[in-house]
Amino acid sequence: MKKIGFILLIGFASVKTFAQTTIDAKDAAKHIGEKVTICDKIYGGKFLSGGGITLLDLGAAHPNELLTLLIKGDDRKKFKDAPEVAFKNKAVCVTGTVIDYKGKPEIVITEADQIKLTEK
Repeated sequence: MKKIGFILLIGFASVKTFAQTTIDAKDAAKHIGEKVTICDKIYGGKFLSGGGITLLDLGAAHPNELLTLLIKGDDRKKFKDAPEVAFKNKAVCVTGTVIDYKGKPEIVITEADQIKLTEK
């Protein structure tokens, strides 16, 4: 009986680990260190060729974006089209871990499937 209880406990813990929390973009800063899904509009973006990074503004236009999405050089190659063009003015859902970058929330995108177009 103890063995069954232990297996069930491990099973429930595993489900909790894989569960995604969906939050509003305005609440991203309250979820630093958490893996979340956020659905909102990409208002703009830019490719910084010198640093090889792409920045996408979620929830409002820069400098008032609610969340920044960062795509580094080698990860940018995983996208069919330039992300700053393909997602501009589109509703998306993004999944990733929220980090703090100079006091603003950010998600680092390492795989193209972390950003999905929606009908919002």
